[in-house]
This record gives sequence, structure tokens and C-alpha cells, in this order.
Amino acid sequence: MRLALFDLDHTLLSGDSDLLWCEFLLREGLLDPTLDERNRRMAGAYTAGSVTPADYCNFYASTLAGRSEAAWLPLRERFLHEVIRPRIPDDARALLQRHREAGHTLLLTTATNRLVSGLTAVDLGVDHHIATELEVVDGLLTGRTQGVLNMRTGKVERLRAWLQERALPEAALKQATFYTDSINDLSLLSVVRQPIVVDPDPRLELTAARKGWTVLRFRR
Repeated sequence: MRLALFDLDHTLLSGDSDLLWCEFLLREGLLDPTLDERNRRMAGAYTAGSVTPADYCNFYASTLAGRSEAAWLPLRERFLHEVIRPRIPDDARALLQRHREAGHTLLLTTATNRLVSGLTAVDLGVDHHIATELEVVDGLLTGRTQGVLNMRTGKVERLRAWLQERALPEAALKQATFYTDSINDLSLLSVVRQPIVVDPDPRLELTAARKGWTVLRFRR
């Protein structure tokens, strides 16, 4: 099995799912307006690579507290159709299709939690989806995360656990291709055979130039 791994935000998607989801909920009147500034600060800190995984993932998990996953579904569907689909460039879909036609296994790996990114994964037609998981108690989201956060070194840890669950060799990760824009993914870029950066953030662009990694530019 040949794995093709893909980051989501600012890679396959022109924008950040968490930032866009928060803005969507603010427009719907479902979040305190004071969270708008914090949302933007959090997204900026993520791009800079200066926010901790716990602070980042738990902030966005907190916006979902008090409802069941089923209760969120109508808003998630609107979010996909109104906000996400228009931001997926043709170049991203074409890239996925090339790997599909080559017989590769497509895996989306994102720090964005599963509730926000799940429908996007289905729409992109990937084979597998690893995301930050959310805690549910008595059928309701608690506003907290659960398990290993799928961010930075957590992406490598979660992928290794995913391989182990399927009795697949560690070599499958070492032979993989990985596409991302973010310096936050340096740990995963460093263990795959073919690291490819897509419209990289400033820190990753410098790293890619130093290491001689391939850089792609999407028409967005």
C-alpha cells in the first residue's frame, strides 16, 4: 500500500476550517461576539507556529459544547455547501485524482476536529480521515478534546497508531507522500519519503528551500 497524506487547511482548502467555522457560527448568532478577536488571534498563532496544540484544539472544541453531533448536522451541511466547497481549488481536486488513479490510499490528516472536518473529508473523497477527536458525555459534546491531538508530533503518533490498528508496517509511513502548507507539520514532513509543501507559510518555505523539498503553487 502506498499512502498519500494530505493536510487540509491552507493546503487542499483555501482557508482555515476552524477560523471559517467560528466566523460562520458568529454570523449565525451562535457564539459570543467577543470570541471573534480570539478566533483571529488563535488562527494567526497557528500560522506562526506559536500556539500549543492543547490551546488551539481545546479553544475550537469549546465552541461546540452542549449539543449532540446530530444537532450540529444541519449547520455542518450548510457550512460545507456555503463556505467550504467554494474554497476547494480545482488544483486540489486534481491532485487527489492523480493519486487515486495511481492506486494510492488517500488519507486526510488534520488538526481540525472531526465534527468540523468530517463532511469535508467525505466531499474530497479520501479513503481515510484522521482528525482531533471530541469528548462526548451522555450524548452531548463537552467542549473538550479526547485522546492524542492530531497536531504537530501528534500527527505522527496518530498515524503510527492507525497503521498498528490495521496491522500495517511502519514502512508504509516511511514510504508515504505528504502534502502540507504548515510549519506545524514539520514532524510528519520529516518522516515521510516524499515531503511536498503547498503554498507554504513563511517558516515552512524557508525550511523547504533549505532541505530541497518540492514546492507546489495552487491557483486559488
